[in-house]
Amino acid sequence: MCELSPKIFVIDDDASVRKSLSRLLQSIGFEVEVFASAELFLERDPYDGVGCIILDIHMPGLDGVTLQEQLSTADYTIPIVFITGYGDIPTSVQTMKKGAVDFLPKPFEDEQLLQAVKTAIEKDLQSKTKREEVQRILERVKDLTPREYEILRYIISGLLNKQIGFKLGIAEKTIKIHRGRIMAKLHVTSVADLVRLAEKAGIKPTDM
Repeated sequence: MCELSPKIFVIDDDASVRKSLSRLLQSIGFEVEVFASAELFLERDPYDGVGCIILDIHMPGLDGVTLQEQLSTADYTIPIVFITGYGDIPTSVQTMKKGAVDFLPKPFEDEQLLQAVKTAIEKDLQSKTKREEVQRILERVKDLTPREYEILRYIISGLLNKQIGFKLGIAEKTIKIHRGRIMAKLHVTSVADLVRLAEKAGIKPTDM
């Protein structure tokens, strides 16, 4: 289970910005870590809890846009709120298309930043909760035998027990037994729930 106490990472080469943002965020109860460069942030162990990054666009060395690209490539999914003293529309569009939560030109109001951070945290919480749910489902799916998995794919394709039995060359009664075991192992009580679960787990129906 991921950590649920949100942590905010402030990455800005301006020490005064790091200090003021850290104070603001800590004043309302957030845990904060500050970094003077993107390179220093990358030296930190990956964070798998709930949180977000407040990231300056223009910094010496690795800039904010490049860091966003590197995190995305590494599948490091944490929402980013960009801040910049040199905002421009093409850059803001580029970062938003790549998943940034907001793009705030300096100077900005405290409330603007706090609202963007709250939005980012909510987004991250939903994303990680969904990912953990999928992981729990996949753990249950691992308990299925190869035959049960095969039958599961036929069930979510919409076939009846008799039709599945005909395709596999086994008795309808045997399919019923397998179906019951599948439902029990996956903790579902209806075909509709089974279909929704399979969708979340990325299990595809059998091609007819």
